[in-house]
Amino acid sequence: MKIDTSEGLCRDVNVCLSPNQDDRPDSNDISGIVIHNISLPPGEFGGTFIDDLFLNQLDCSAHPYFEALHDLKVSSHLLVRRNGEVVQFVPFHKRAWHAGISTWQGRERCNDFTVGIEVEGCDDKPFEDKQYHQLAKIINGLCEAYPRLNYERITGHEHIAPGRKTDPGPFFDWDYLRQLLDG
Repeated sequence: MKIDTSEGLCRDVNVCLSPNQDDRPDSNDISGIVIHNISLPPGEFGGTFIDDLFLNQLDCSAHPYFEALHDLKVSSHLLVRRNGEVVQFVPFHKRAWHAGISTWQGRERCNDFTVGIEVEGCDDKPFEDKQYHQLAKIINGLCEAYPRLNYERITGHEHIAPGRKTDPGPFFDWDYLRQLLDG
């Protein structure tokens, strides 16, 4: 996947800029990738609820689960839908609000230096093959565009916020992603 580093955007993806972003402390410090899972409502796929959440347009009366999300302001750089479609919400040189309280490799505030990628899914269902292939393309593009990134600088939300987060979860096949990246 080609990335325009001057704008911090992937080419040939749907871009819907989230208001939930701000400046990184160092716009050149893009040195990690955090993989997440998301489904709204939990365990249900499709629709626009994820987009609506990241765009602060979620109708919290549409589902009982959404009531707890009323004042939540979150975003991610990218979303990979079940069908492989990619949506970009935050340019890479900006800070997306995806990691929360987090620590990785001795550094706190992982939003400051990581790219957040949400994969539409949940902790108790397998992900789609198309999603892994898109993730591999995205990661290859990111590593080519940003010199501090490499295949060893990829982690899960569960690893940077243990005890607080569980995603991408036990059904995320890290070995398969590594095979695709190595291939």
